[in-house]
Amino acid sequence: MSYTVGQVAGFAGVTVRTLHHYDDIGLLVPGERSHAGHRRYNDADLERLQQILFYRELGFPLEEVAALLDDPDTDPRAHLRRQHELLTTRIEKLQKMVTAVEHAMEARTMGINLTPEERFEVFGDKDPEQYREEAETRWGNTEAYAESQRRAATYTKEDWKRIQAEVDEWQERYTALMAAGEQPSGEAAMDLAEEHRQHVSRYYFDIPYEMHRCFAEMYVSDERFKAYYDAMRPGLAEHLREAILANADRHTS
Repeated sequence: MSYTVGQVAGFAGVTVRTLHHYDDIGLLVPGERSHAGHRRYNDADLERLQQILFYRELGFPLEEVAALLDDPDTDPRAHLRRQHELLTTRIEKLQKMVTAVEHAMEARTMGINLTPEERFEVFGDKDPEQYREEAETRWGNTEAYAESQRRAATYTKEDWKRIQAEVDEWQERYTALMAAGEQPSGEAAMDLAEEHRQHVSRYYFDIPYEMHRCFAEMYVSDERFKAYYDAMRPGLAEHLREAILANADRHTS
């Protein structure tokens, strides 16, 4: 099969003018012409165009691309191997840049003067930005949210490590409680629910029982929060919801 210049431009995401230019400089000369003299590209031409675009994406000038592709001693598979190596290296470099930017964003958001390395050490593979948009949308204009921002801005690296250690330890105890078959309305589960409430009150903002009830419903109704808790143990979000509600009932009834 052969294809028109317009079809090839559509396949490759380039302009017709670019293909005309490649033809003019001898970089990609169509293998066929129609009776009317119009360019027609075959499968070999498309393969060469793919190689050209790979090298161009990697920053090679057109003259160097032509020299590489026209080297009679280079196997086509060697081009793919070279491009794979170059692309892999580039991806790794870009990923490091993305990570560095994300860590800088985290530090600025939390109001902590930490290096990206320190932020990574504190949070590990957890993303403190995960629920920020949700929190701002729901509570951005509340005193509770403002208080959480004020408190967070004062915390040091060691503070955040201690807070995260408490969270990890609570999670371990809650998953163990579920594994043991403890019911959400049981005293042990309600005690852990109360610890959950006190943790938020201690480090972020005061959370009365009615607000804690709202949080409990959100942990189940919002897929993001549900996924966070269920990742600790399947069904934990629902179990915690019931425990929080039961705990609120025993303290307010």
